[in-house]
Formats: sequence, C-alpha cells, structure tokens
Amino acid sequence: MNPPVYRKQEQEPASEEVIEVAPGILRMQLPISLPGLGHVNCYALIDGDGVALVDPGLPGKESWDALLRRLQRAEIPIERVHTTIITHSHPDHFGGAAQLRETTRSEVITHETFRSSIIETNDDLATEILELSDEEIVALWKQRIEEGPPTDWGTRRQPPPDHAIRRWIRDEGRGHGFLSPRPTQRVADGQPMKFAGREWFATHTPGHTVDHLCLWDPTEGVLLSGDHILPTITPHIAGSTELADPLATFFASLDRIAALEGVTAVLPAHGHPMDEAGHRCSHIKDHHDERLDVLRHAAPDLGDAPVEAWMKVLFQERSWGDMAASETFAHLEHLRVAGEAGSRRDADGLLFYEFAISA
Repeated sequence: MNPPVYRKQEQEPASEEVIEVAPGILRMQLPISLPGLGHVNCYALIDGDGVALVDPGLPGKESWDALLRRLQRAEIPIERVHTTIITHSHPDHFGGAAQLRETTRSEVITHETFRSSIIETNDDLATEILELSDEEIVALWKQRIEEGPPTDWGTRRQPPPDHAIRRWIRDEGRGHGFLSPRPTQRVADGQPMKFAGREWFATHTPGHTVDHLCLWDPTEGVLLSGDHILPTITPHIAGSTELADPLATFFASLDRIAALEGVTAVLPAHGHPMDEAGHRCSHIKDHHDERLDVLRHAAPDLGDAPVEAWMKVLFQERSWGDMAASETFAHLEHLRVAGEAGSRRDADGLLFYEFAISA
C-alpha cells in the first residue's frame, strides 16, 4: 500500500470563500499555478476610507476576474479600493497592482528597495511586439533572457517554458501587461501607515527577496507576513550578490519577527493563518541548518565543484533549475563567509566551491 500523500497548505487551490481573519481584515484567495503553490492570499484591510488590498495576485484575466468576484461577494465596490500594498517583487504578489492602479487610481505601496524580478520591455520592444506573431514573441523573450547577464554563479539564465510565455501573451495583450507596477509610495523600515482603522508599521524582512516587506499591527497583534513566514513550506532564499550573505540576512529577519511581542495572528501570503510567529521562525531556521549540513557532508565526495553540482546534492531532480541553484548559491555563500568553504571562478566564469576539510 502506498503511503498517504499530504498536500501542503500552500498547494491548496484557491477557495471562493471570503473570510474575516482578523478585525477589519478579509482573506480572498486568488488562483495561481506555480510550482508548489495553488493560491495567493489577497487581504482586504477595510476602514471608513475604503479598502487597501495586500498582494493582488498574478497578472492576467483569470486572477483579475477572481478578484472581482471575491470583492463582489464581500460587497466591496472596486471603486472603494484606495491602496494596493505589495509585499515583494514576485509576480504572484504584484501582478494585479498595475490594473488596479489603472482602474481605481489606487496608491501602490512597496518597500523602498522594490524592483521587479521580471525582465521589463522597453518602448522599442513594445513597438516591435506589435508586428510579431505569437511564436516570434516567444522566441524574442527567450532570446532576451538567454542573451542577458549570467547568473551570479556564472550560468546562462533559463527562460520560462514556452507555454508560460504563450499564456502571458494571451492574458496580457501580447506581452505588454507583464510589467511591474510603478510604486507611488516607497516606505522605509519602521514607517507607520494607517489601514483598517489602526496603525501598521513597515517591517523590512530581506531574505526571500531583497525588498520583502511585512506589515506589523501592534494594536491587534496582527502580522501580514507575505512569503517571509509560511505555515508548511519554507520560503525560497534568493542567492544575490546584493547581499554579503543572503542566508544570514534571512536568519536575522526571522529573528526580528520572532522577537515581536504580542503576536496573535500571522497572515501569510499562502496557506492559513497562524497564531504565533516564534516557533515557525525557529522551524524555518532549523530547516536551513539541516541543508547546510547536507552540503558539509557532501564535501569530501564533491571536492571542488560548480554550484550546479552542489545543487544536485541539495535538491531532487524535479527541482533542478535556476531557483534551486540560486538557493544553493545562498547556502554556499553563507558557508564561505563563515570560513568553511572557498570559492573560485574558472576560465568560463563558472563559480566553484570547495570546503576546507579538517584532517
């Protein structure tokens, strides 16, 4: 008999239900189809001025129509949306913001370091797209990515699957809509904001992305945690040369959230609400400590090896690719900064790591 397969909370399909998860806060789940994820939680913060929406889902007609249905179920006219808050620069979080801005003239709030992770088109490319067939656009997108700058570990970037590019073309007016929104307000760490009739504080939590933003409400003890803390999966840690040690930065962000006093509800971007933050932060750190040990134990056999070789030790084959390599890079850099490993680049620019093995 095969063992039972348990679905992670974050993989559950989007529910049509609109649920009050904290005073003045409604959860509306929007559909997404990304590896390991089935929905994104869009939160509506309601007050006398109208509604602020946090993380309005992917770009495209499916997500937009789902958002409109849920607003209707909550009896919230879209004209009442005065603000869109984006926790970080991934398209399942910022995708609907540009259309909300166009439709409602709502403010768009991000952390001050926000930038899109998507390669944006420029005016010249937009003009060129108008004259191309769908298959030519697919080829052009792939060419731009493949000819762009290499990864920090020296490999060429991998374009999305053709079917994903075709979906963006279909949903986004031949590729024009898959651009990040232009923030109208960039907030600094600790900056106060007023939503749902009370004060919230911008809390910068880099790690999953450099620009990740949580919102902390000490009055009701509510933390809008974005992807920084998820209930049953661990967030991807993006290897980035913008940070001296991405994993240590993430650990520091977890410690900061764990130290918050009076947390009664953690509202994540995927999955269900949690009633505390500290234990989950500790579990996430333990997970990454275990992954560091996997690399240490593989060191005698791998020796001096490129990032992709270490990736194949850390991840199962189904996960191999740029995302897995990026997280592997973050862990290797953590060990390099700690003095446990050294790095070098070969003649082709590939980054190699070798551990200092004790005699």
